[in-house]
Amino acid sequence: MPGTELFAVDLFAGAGGLMEGFRRAGINFIAHVEKDKYCCQTLQTRLIYHFLRENGEEDLYYKYLYGEITREEFVNLYPDEFGQISKTIINIEINDKTLPYIVDRINCLMREKGLKNIDLLIGGPPCQAYSLVGRARDPYNMENDPRNYLYRYYIRILKKFKPEVFVFENVPGILSAGDGKLFSTVQRYFKKAGYEIEYRILNSADFLVLQNRKRVILMGWKKGSNFKYPEFKKIEHNYKVKDLLLDLPPLKPGEGEDRKPLNYIAPPSDYLSKTGIRQDRDVVIHHRARNHRALDLEIYRIAIEYYLNGKKLKYTDLPEHLQTHRNKDSFLDRFKVVDWEAPCSHTVVSHISKDGHYYIHPDIKQLRSITVREAARIQSFPDNYIFEGSRTQQFIQVGNAVPPLMAYGIAAEIKKMFS
Repeated sequence: MPGTELFAVDLFAGAGGLMEGFRRAGINFIAHVEKDKYCCQTLQTRLIYHFLRENGEEDLYYKYLYGEITREEFVNLYPDEFGQISKTIINIEINDKTLPYIVDRINCLMREKGLKNIDLLIGGPPCQAYSLVGRARDPYNMENDPRNYLYRYYIRILKKFKPEVFVFENVPGILSAGDGKLFSTVQRYFKKAGYEIEYRILNSADFLVLQNRKRVILMGWKKGSNFKYPEFKKIEHNYKVKDLLLDLPPLKPGEGEDRKPLNYIAPPSDYLSKTGIRQDRDVVIHHRARNHRALDLEIYRIAIEYYLNGKKLKYTDLPEHLQTHRNKDSFLDRFKVVDWEAPCSHTVVSHISKDGHYYIHPDIKQLRSITVREAARIQSFPDNYIFEGSRTQQFIQVGNAVPPLMAYGIAAEIKKMFS
């Protein structure tokens, strides 16, 4: 009904990409379940931000953003209120032993809110086991990876709480895992749980995200309801990836800062303003460039020169002394430049936490891979989104996330279904 509040549970929550988009669409959350402690710290920080903003005390968040108070001081500003927020974050791995505890925690949180039902279940099990790249690197095609079966816990929680609608997100590789048998099994279990289902491959680029990032978005609704899979209209635009990058301070390898604020060097682009990625009070954080080996910098320079001449570097194009990998038959594009003249970047994935070779900044004067903030912008995270943990942990969080703008587009249409 119009005006009715909607409440969701977020499984495999990660750093909150789905949550951020759904909250922006006006959907409330009962619980977020996530095993990684750094993701949970990021979720806590962001949920406190939303609480402060909604209560007219955003200044306190920006004190933390600007580095004027420590994280310990920040999370203890309002012990009772922030304690309630922290209770909604269930930092635990989902498995057979923990499932009863997770269900009890969600039930307890529902009772505290006076809720008898939840409206939405959202989330997607970690996708590395379904990833085509991951399977290509594993001699057993990741068939023995236990993460292949995390969907079972999603379905068990679905059957327990029986939400009106659910959203199950994953990589396109899930469609072909086990020669397609795995996804057929997933669909069969969802139907047995009492839901009509439909899935599509959606591209974040259609939701005003400047990144080609295709994801399987499977939705289900209770049999006999009037719901159906939403029709998503592609958002046309003339923006380029450079609209994400040109206002950020230029860096050489090793330069920049993580949490010490830096100033922008230019006004926000129309894209940054329109999407809300950059706002008036924001500063630049998480903008520290990696140090790179001299050998890698030689390769980066060649890769950028190829890019500037309209060509893509193949690994076998490099001089022999720079070809240090034994594998010269596959992954020949392992050094790749972010094309800032294009309307969309290539996909940002969690491998960026290991090295930046696949995400080389296109400015040859900077000669480096992109920073956490640049990756987060490509993913459409706002500049005031703080990622907790080390730089490696921050890259993992960004690379695994659903782009918030994509999540918002999905959530806004789902919300219409309820009204």
